[in-house]
Amino acid sequence: MRRASSLPMTITPTGQEYIAGQLNSRNLEQAVRGLHEDGLIVVSGVVPHGDLDHLNTKMVQDARALQARGKDMPFNYNVGNIQQDPPPVKSFFSSSIFLNPIASQITTCMLGPKPKWTFCSGNTALPPVEGTEPQRQPVHTDADYAHPTHPFALVVNVPLIRFTPENGSTEVWLGTHTGDLAGLQVQDGAHGERASGRIKKHLLEQRMTVRGPSQPVIEKGSIVIRDLRLWHAGMPNLSRDERVMLAMIHFAPWYRNQMKLELSESTKPIVEGQSQLEVPVQWVSEEMAEERYLNRGFGNSYDFGQIA
Repeated sequence: MRRASSLPMTITPTGQEYIAGQLNSRNLEQAVRGLHEDGLIVVSGVVPHGDLDHLNTKMVQDARALQARGKDMPFNYNVGNIQQDPPPVKSFFSSSIFLNPIASQITTCMLGPKPKWTFCSGNTALPPVEGTEPQRQPVHTDADYAHPTHPFALVVNVPLIRFTPENGSTEVWLGTHTGDLAGLQVQDGAHGERASGRIKKHLLEQRMTVRGPSQPVIEKGSIVIRDLRLWHAGMPNLSRDERVMLAMIHFAPWYRNQMKLELSESTKPIVEGQSQLEVPVQWVSEEMAEERYLNRGFGNSYDFGQIA
């Protein structure tokens, strides 16, 4: 049996796999095993740096605009960590980021054919503001509602820069996505509250003796795939630069989540040009998309549940 490390498994595709947009059977097996056992894997070197840089420049500008709203910004748990959507328009909508074929291959193997992509946002850790104390998020789960006990949703995270403990790499608690560690019984707070999904303190202390958390370094160009149920926490950014991480959720095809993406019609050829995912979309004009995408809720205000 593989030793239960606090650090996540990293898969490095070969050049041939990268060009094909598909992992070979051995790497795919490793990815599936890591998600079942740990609840999180890292796939390195699959997103071109130029695509990341182009989007990061825009999203850093947007992050500063959101920060200027003060207490009205869509923050998650504390004002150093904000919910931030990427611009849903063609000029920033790179398929290597939003529709990465290797990410979709992995989520398909875990969830079934044509997972549903119904959520697209981001999480930005802001640099410290003079006179304020940097804060971390409480350890929490994003599944802060009644949910299945088997895999039903995977978060595809795309860091836009290299992630380190200094700039707020996410703290992860591997192996906490299943069994007695998952479910409403381990949580404080009700769904819809800004601080819902918090893991009870005594359970954190117990888990620490078995398998503690880690704050891994994630290289630029990587994709992180995480089970929605996994315990994790946003950490303070002690650097001088904004740290942006995208978050796309792929739900199992049988999971009856009713959310839809809101995308500009300019992205339609890109979305409809792929066949790996089902993508429920409300199409809007580019002008409307640009007006609306920065006026979203905070993370826990979204409804990831399924209808009866």
